[in-house]
Amino acid sequence: MNRLSVRLTLAFVLVILVTVATAASLTSWSVGNQFRLYLTRPDIWPRRGLADALGVYYQQSDSWDNVDAWLDTPPPPPHEHRPPAFRHPPLLLANAQGKIIYNDRHTRLGESLSATDQQNAQPITVKGKTVGYVLLAVPEPSMLDGPELNFLNRLRVSLAVAALIASLLGIVLGLFFSRMLATPLSGLARTARAFAAHDWNQRVPVQGKTAIVEVAEVANAFNDMADELQRADTQRRNMMADIAHELRTPLAVIQSNLHAILDGVYPLEMKEIGTLYDETRLLARLVDDLRELTLAESHQLPLNVRPVDSRALLDGVAGKFALAADAQNVTLRVQVPATLPPVNADADRMAQVLQNLVTNALRHTPDSGRITLTADSTSKPGAIEFSVSDTGEGIPIDDLPYVFERFYRADKSRTRRSGGTGLGLTIAKTLIQTMGGAIGVESAPAQGSRFWFTLPLANG
Repeated sequence: MNRLSVRLTLAFVLVILVTVATAASLTSWSVGNQFRLYLTRPDIWPRRGLADALGVYYQQSDSWDNVDAWLDTPPPPPHEHRPPAFRHPPLLLANAQGKIIYNDRHTRLGESLSATDQQNAQPITVKGKTVGYVLLAVPEPSMLDGPELNFLNRLRVSLAVAALIASLLGIVLGLFFSRMLATPLSGLARTARAFAAHDWNQRVPVQGKTAIVEVAEVANAFNDMADELQRADTQRRNMMADIAHELRTPLAVIQSNLHAILDGVYPLEMKEIGTLYDETRLLARLVDDLRELTLAESHQLPLNVRPVDSRALLDGVAGKFALAADAQNVTLRVQVPATLPPVNADADRMAQVLQNLVTNALRHTPDSGRITLTADSTSKPGAIEFSVSDTGEGIPIDDLPYVFERFYRADKSRTRRSGGTGLGLTIAKTLIQTMGGAIGVESAPAQGSRFWFTLPLANG
């Protein structure tokens, strides 16, 4: 009883029955009234013989005297020749001057017919002379003759049959439409249960143009959610595998070195202790990066967003790396317009992103190379585009779509000790997106790389 298809069917049936019963009742009532009104029309009076019977009475009596007694007399036996006018609807009888001389309701006696009454009345003529007028009122159902009652009865039976057929047809259509509405929702429920059981490949089928728009929207929304959950689950599994892989290497180094020291293979010297300390620092850095990435992706990383002087920030980052660039014989410069509006960002997180990009550029830029920090407020309305360009070896085209993924390295030969934890670009992407910007890379082998990101203007 609580199923949607059952409730929809019952609702359809109830609406159909009420509608058909109401329509049939109103139709029967309206047709009965209109039929009785039809019987009062002057053009059908001759068929009833009423005006002729009154004319015969006047001709025999030569007046309207005692016409009321004659009209009120019960109908004669069938073998007597009297017209069926005596089983008549309510009527008014007026003389030749239009004065009402008979009314079976005993009202308006002695009054004169109005112009409307005379227009609707049937004249009574004797030898070509108008001797009176008869005006019928709407008859009661009990006053109708046998043929008229038979007609109405047959009409009512026809209406009842039509109502029954319409009801059955409506019920069948109601069952069809209720199933058509409920079946996609049942499919959605089955898919949801399968998806909850970690059957990630299940999707709700959408029937294209024949589908109900609202149901199709729900199905598409569920499929989008399923795609996102499957993608998130895949990322989670890959991340757990990557984390286990990244932690295994320094832990293996620490474990093997400690085992060698315990076995006396390595002497307990400061050099060996320093090696173990470096591995613990790598582990700590990896854990800190993972924690920061998790907070950033869950939007729980605290940000102090405010207007930031872009030029001053770029100059500060370049100053921090000036000695390292000189040591590598790399030219590090800043190209910023004379007037640059402030951006809406967290200055520390923005500096962290720039420092990560400059660090990567220094790793991949050879001696006599060049690294350029730029900012441009004209390339994108309402935002400033920052970029870090280098003249290094570049990134292979096949690797470009993956450079912002966790633990991804275009140079597979690099270790975590020489190349970082592999989370810097992922963290940079998450920070920029959290601050309302976008980030990307342009590169080609042997042509250097250009990492860029945009941030909204402070007054944007």
